[in-house]
Amino acid sequence: MKRILAKTGVWTLAALMLSAPCRTALAGESPEGVLTLEKSIRLVRENNPALKAAAEEITAAEARVTKSKSAWYPQITASAGYTYIDPVSEMSFGSTPPIKFMPNNNYDAKVTARATIFDFGKRGEGVKLALSGKKSTEHTLELTRRELTFQTVQLFYGALFLHESIRVQQKEIGALNKALEFSTKRYKAGSATRFDLLSTEVRIAAARSRAIDLDHALRRNELALRRLTGIADNLPLQLHGSFSTTPSASAEPGIVTQALQQRLEVKLAVENELVARQKRSIAIKEGLPVITGSASYGRTNGYQPDIEVMRNNIAAGVHLEIPLFTGFRNSADRQETTALMHAAAERRVDTEQQVKNEVEEMLDGVQTSSKKLLTTDAQVNQAKLAAEHARARYENGMATTLDLLDTESSLSQAELARLQATYEYVMSNYALKRATGEVFW
Repeated sequence: MKRILAKTGVWTLAALMLSAPCRTALAGESPEGVLTLEKSIRLVRENNPALKAAAEEITAAEARVTKSKSAWYPQITASAGYTYIDPVSEMSFGSTPPIKFMPNNNYDAKVTARATIFDFGKRGEGVKLALSGKKSTEHTLELTRRELTFQTVQLFYGALFLHESIRVQQKEIGALNKALEFSTKRYKAGSATRFDLLSTEVRIAAARSRAIDLDHALRRNELALRRLTGIADNLPLQLHGSFSTTPSASAEPGIVTQALQQRLEVKLAVENELVARQKRSIAIKEGLPVITGSASYGRTNGYQPDIEVMRNNIAAGVHLEIPLFTGFRNSADRQETTALMHAAAERRVDTEQQVKNEVEEMLDGVQTSSKKLLTTDAQVNQAKLAAEHARARYENGMATTLDLLDTESSLSQAELARLQATYEYVMSNYALKRATGEVFW
């Protein structure tokens, strides 16, 4: 990291080189209807089904929180019933009519309220568990959003890279066609052989084959970009952007600490560890007594002296439940949740180590790509000069066809190498931002 801080001049020169070759072809004012990187990311966030599903999961998590809080409130139910009984208990004294102790037609209607009075904090732990679950779901949504954003960046710049690669390949084909014209003229004049023509034609065929492969890769890239952004297949996909970027300002000694604080994977791992602890706390309290209370009010018949008359009645009580033996279920729950808690702690440590390694790798990747960017520009300038000399010498009959073809191929390879280095530099900067948990937009 200290080495990167010492490379301020390298950063500045790399940024200038990065913007120079591609801005002419790709930058400028954004026309109406074209797709910029910012617009692509916005479309992904608006249309991607994965983000919509994650948002619905947050709604479900909020409902679980509300459901867990319901344990704090009384559960009120209303009931009504009718029962016909025959025979019923009755008694008679001499010649008097028999006295019934219960009616044949029994009616009952009541409202009952039940509530947990004391449960050693199990309800509170349940609410905390639901809140932690909601927080984890929110982290998952943001993590999905960031990952899709990074995928969009990869696809967008990948499409720009392929467009430019095709342009370079077409430029090579044009140069080779021009060389073929010179070779044909020289062949007709008797100063070139059929082998010279065939060599040029073979180079042209190989360049066209590479252009076809690049075009296929571009179509695949655009299909993936359409899927992410939700753009229909029948709509044009016109990209507008450049390979210019500002070097990451995160290259400082505290970048790893920053990544551990900002990366959602770490936050999610910490939250999962907290959930595991809460589940263990609930499992420990499952074997403790629970005190509940109930009260009901209603109207029913069956009371003396007139058992057919509906009368008000009230009932109230307190219930204590002590689990004595549950078939070793409680002890198994405690053992399971303890193991899961330890596993969550190890996963958190593993996640932190992965983040540290990823940041170090991305820092090295940025530094490496910036060095490549410095060397490829010199290679392109040298290849251009060699190609210009070879063309002039070939037209004057001082160079062979093979010499011309080799220099044209070297120029194309140098331009592709510079384009590849530019692409790698841009993507390594975005990868570093992703590794540190920085939000793109």
